[in-house]
Amino acid sequence: MLSTDKTKLSIAVLPFINISRAGEHEYFCDGITEEIINALSKIRRLKVISRTSSFYYKDHKASIREIGNALQVSVILEGSVRISDGMLRISAQLINTEDDSPFWSDSWDRRMENIFDIQDEISLLIADQLREHLGHMDISDRLVERPTQNLNAYEYYLKGRFHFLKWNPEDVSKAIEAFDKAVAMDDTLIEAHLGLADSYSFLAVAGFAPRETSWNKAIESINTAKALDPGNANLNYMLANQAFFTEASFSSAMNYAQKSLDRKPDYAEAHQFMSFLYALRGDMKKSKKHLLYARSVDPLSQETKFYEAYYLYRSGHYSQVIDILEVLLEENPKNTPVLIVSVYTRIKERQFEKAIETLDLIPRELLTPDEELGLRCLISVTAGHPDPALISDLEVQARESNAHHAHAYLFMVYSEMGKNDEAYAVLDRLFENHSSILLLGFSDPLAEKIFKDDRYDEYHSRVYPLANGETKPQKSSEPILDERTARRFVQKLNEYILAEEPYLNPSITLRLLAEYINIHPNQLSWVLNQCIGQNFNEFINQLRVEHFKKIVVDPSNSHISILGLAYESGFNSKTVFNTHFKKVEGMTPSQYLKSRK
Repeated sequence: MLSTDKTKLSIAVLPFINISRAGEHEYFCDGITEEIINALSKIRRLKVISRTSSFYYKDHKASIREIGNALQVSVILEGSVRISDGMLRISAQLINTEDDSPFWSDSWDRRMENIFDIQDEISLLIADQLREHLGHMDISDRLVERPTQNLNAYEYYLKGRFHFLKWNPEDVSKAIEAFDKAVAMDDTLIEAHLGLADSYSFLAVAGFAPRETSWNKAIESINTAKALDPGNANLNYMLANQAFFTEASFSSAMNYAQKSLDRKPDYAEAHQFMSFLYALRGDMKKSKKHLLYARSVDPLSQETKFYEAYYLYRSGHYSQVIDILEVLLEENPKNTPVLIVSVYTRIKERQFEKAIETLDLIPRELLTPDEELGLRCLISVTAGHPDPALISDLEVQARESNAHHAHAYLFMVYSEMGKNDEAYAVLDRLFENHSSILLLGFSDPLAEKIFKDDRYDEYHSRVYPLANGETKPQKSSEPILDERTARRFVQKLNEYILAEEPYLNPSITLRLLAEYINIHPNQLSWVLNQCIGQNFNEFINQLRVEHFKKIVVDPSNSHISILGLAYESGFNSKTVFNTHFKKVEGMTPSQYLKSRK
């Protein structure tokens, strides 16, 4: 199994709880949660768990420590929302997953029309707290942009999103109705257009609406979104899927997926898709890199688990594949891609009876006739008992230009039988008929016998071209200061600390201290972490400890309790004081006082 490690700069935002009297505001709570996730995801170096894995805990109860271990994060954000008479009350707190201890909390009362400003305010405050407690991060002056000037349009978009994510035809129909209302009120709201594209695509693929009509509506919405913002991450992810599955253009799919990541580097679905594309091409190192990133930010997603299984299948680790797929099938016995890869894996493991059993489990409505025929034919040939009737039927099916499954399975059958000339003749259909199924089948392990053919490399470069290659990761925007400037800022900081003792103010923040010494907060954060070797919280609390050590031995303060002196030193929490004092001095405050008498 692949594994990822817990990182210090990491957070999961759990679904905010709706405590309004009216239950219908749940969509709004989900929207606020998702917006905060998106906002924090813009901060480089901060690992933010994606919506799918965070929202897993909306229906599954677990302790903070259990969630932290499952998601491999050091901090959890949880909160609640109350809506009444046009007013919002939002409460939130940050919790350390190691010991289940809250280290920050706040609440806000605002009018509904200020929703975008309050989302930005909360996101910035959370980001500041994470930087102060965990380490340096560059934080922009604004994290949440206003997607629309029309609050009603935004509410309808949130309602549509809420219903779409239930993944059933009834709710998706409600989602379309809500998205339609949103774009009617503001036709520049790109996420509502993308919501329509997603909804119609779902109905088309799942067969819950006329396929051609639904696809045309999806494409219409995609084109509208493209005109509004061609660089949109969600849009380019959709275009990547469209390029692969409808145009059979590997290079276009790769380029669109990369554009998606250029705009949104933490986009789990785009990383999953890039992992899939590289696995097809046989570049398992890059496939693994993207998969591990997807695993790190979306570990509980069914899609992430499936792509992990597919990566392992392409890597030849078949027993591990079965373990993952069986878990996925327990959760959704009708997951067609999982069932198909299960059949493939059983064939590779030469478990032919198991392959047939798995094939028989697939509901007939989820398989095209030529796909079922192709699978049965492939099983018989690989088992060493080719059925001439099945092969003949598959060859007849493959004469149809749009029989893409028949083409792919006939290619693999011919490869297994050593009929390479016939296999390549079938493969040429990919270029004639734009078959995404042949894109999948050409490099599949089930066709491995043809890999040694002299023509394979030439065809490989045609089937899986890389037009522009992969974009190099953007360099970090950390405000790296030259040595002279850094020394000057450290001196400036020390002089201010000595003269003004700002650490005695229990409300001092990194932003406030940066303002006092007239440097940017990002620069102060960098100086503290890189030059002094402490985050803001460690730096300030150590100064407070040093101040406490001076006043606690002063005879004139003997009438004041240890806790009272801690408060005079700038601490506002007994727990924080005791914890930090012991961390710095290796003993409790009481033990320290006794040692000085």
